[in-house]
This record gives sequence, C-alpha cells and structure tokens, in this order.
Amino acid sequence: MLRYFEVRGFKNFHNKVSIDFSNIHDYKFNSQCITNGLVSKAIIYGKNSVGKTNFGLALFDIVTHLTSKNVTPDLYNYYLNAQGKTKYAEFLYIFVFYSHEIKYSYRKDDKQQLIYEKLVLDEKLLFEYNYIDRQGDTFGIQELAPTLNLKLRDSDCILRYVINNTVLEDSHPLRQMLKFVSHMLWFRNLDQNRYIGYKSDSKDFLDFIFEDDNLQEFEYFLRLTGIEERLIGITDSDGRKRLYFNTQTLLPFFKVASSGTRALYTFFYWYKTAQNVSFMYVDEFDAYYHYELSEAIVLIIEKMTKTQVIITSHNTNLMTNRIMRPDCYYILSGNKLTSFADATRRELREGHNLEKLYMGGEFDE
Repeated sequence: MLRYFEVRGFKNFHNKVSIDFSNIHDYKFNSQCITNGLVSKAIIYGKNSVGKTNFGLALFDIVTHLTSKNVTPDLYNYYLNAQGKTKYAEFLYIFVFYSHEIKYSYRKDDKQQLIYEKLVLDEKLLFEYNYIDRQGDTFGIQELAPTLNLKLRDSDCILRYVINNTVLEDSHPLRQMLKFVSHMLWFRNLDQNRYIGYKSDSKDFLDFIFEDDNLQEFEYFLRLTGIEERLIGITDSDGRKRLYFNTQTLLPFFKVASSGTRALYTFFYWYKTAQNVSFMYVDEFDAYYHYELSEAIVLIIEKMTKTQVIITSHNTNLMTNRIMRPDCYYILSGNKLTSFADATRRELREGHNLEKLYMGGEFDE
C-alpha cells in the first residue's frame, strides 16, 4: 500500500504538499476506512482551482514512466509550476508491503523527462542517479542483481529497467511495487472517460455492458441509486449493438441520459472492469449526483476492501461520521492537505456534526 506521498514544483504546487496515510487517530468507529494501519478511504475537499485534480495527477505521475498503461492526452500539459524557481517537479512515494518499506523519489523537467531518481529499500540505498551529470551510486543494485549490466539499459528509467531485467520472486518488494503501480487507476466520473493507469486502452467502454450479466447488474445498480429505468441492447442498421432505454419509443442511452446517469455508467464501468485495482482516485466523483446518490456511491466504495481510494468532492452532506471519520476527510488549501482531525484543536467525537463544524469555520487555518 501507499503510506506517504509528497510533491512540489508540479502545476499549481509551488511548495511541498503531502499526504500521510499512516496519520490516523484512535477512533473506534468506521474501521472499514482503515486498512493495516493506513487510511484506505478518503475524501478531499477544497475550493475551485485549489488543486484537487492536480494532486491526483501528481500522485499518478509514477504511472507515466513505470508502466505502459493509458494516460489520456493533454492531462499533463503545463507540467511545471509557473511561479517556481526550480526547473523540475519533485515526487516522493513511500510504499509498504508486509514488513518492507520502499522510498522512491525522482525529479522531472518541463518535458516530463527523468533528471534524477533514487530508490531506498528498507533503509538501504539501492541506487541514486543524476541523469544530467550521468553520475550516481548504483552499488545496491549491483548487489541485488550482480549480472545486470546497467550500461546496456535501454530505458530512461533505471527502476523500470531493473525490475524488468532482474529475476525476482513475485513476493519481492520491488515486484510488489510495480504490480501496485500497474494497477493504479485515476478517472473523472464524467462521460468523457478520461483516465490514467490500469489498462492500456478502454475500447470496451461502450460494449462491456453487453457481456455476461453486466446489463442486468447495471439496471440493479441504477435502482440502488434510485433510478427506475429498464435498458436494452439493440443492434442498429450499421451492425453495432447500442444501449437504449427500453421505453415505448426506444431512446439511445448516451444521447438522452442525464449527465448524472452517464456518470453512473462511467463509475459502473470501472467498478466492474477494475476489480483488482490497487489505488483509485476518482476526480469530481459526484459532480452530477444528488446528495443521497453520492452517499450510496461512497458506501459502495467502502466495500472495496483491497483498494485504497481517494475521491474529491464539494458535497458537504458527505461530511458525517456516519459515513467516514475525521482522519479520512481532508481539506486542500494553500498547498496544504490537512485532515479534519488535524485541522482543529477540538477533540472530535463520533457524535460531532462535521458538516456544521466545517460550515462554521472550525477547520479553517
């Protein structure tokens, strides 16, 4: 799992902004939001343009150079902070797999090319390399893989080259790390289906609904969220099967469905096709949802017991200990990401009304 992340110099983050998933409090309720001593379900709030989307993009930057998974074009335009004095963005990830800890840090320039990379496993330096000076310390890697010739590497990322060209057990922390990163997923819960990671493509986005029992499950999913509609697959004159509302006059789903219903389709697609996702970041997850529907989706997400999940929202109705807990709600403001539990001197209890406290300025800096 991911224990800690920080970034600086990326997009609107001039100064360091970080999240520590191990910073939990001794709450006795909603333990489903905590896994192995780490926050596994979280909601990030913040004003418009504060950087909620950019924080997700920063967190998923690691996917762009360690894997060949999809990255929707244009998401990483204007990569560096416009006001920054440094000519690079800097990232730090700390992963934990069983009793092992991996610290992976790197820097990228405005062309999103690696210019520095460092990897520490269980407090032991495996390598540190400056791509500009072409100098560094690779002694730890040479001990781990003595037959690996780093001079022959054909990649601009040492870590990816090492993992892909070294015989390691599947249980080895570096293998576990690459598996984790390969199964990370960022998406916007809108009908554009913009996403990062997990898959190389999503060509099945429109057709997967006709496989197995997905259509019946989607109807049931809609009913759970209060939408009583019947759907049917019809093969059109061009030979393509498409989704329709099964009404007296057939109506094409993606042309007449509301924005909220199309957003539900996007969420259902990933919920069904990304069963073994390791880390999921859902941006603007409830942009078109009624507050009751937003709560229903959060409760579904909380049942994804093997997945760390962050969602972004403006919906204050979700600020309740009935759904989560104060150390799982975060506020992003001024390059600072703070949990409710740490944003006040008040000792928050299960009976507190978090929404009322928030609206009253309790968590303002």
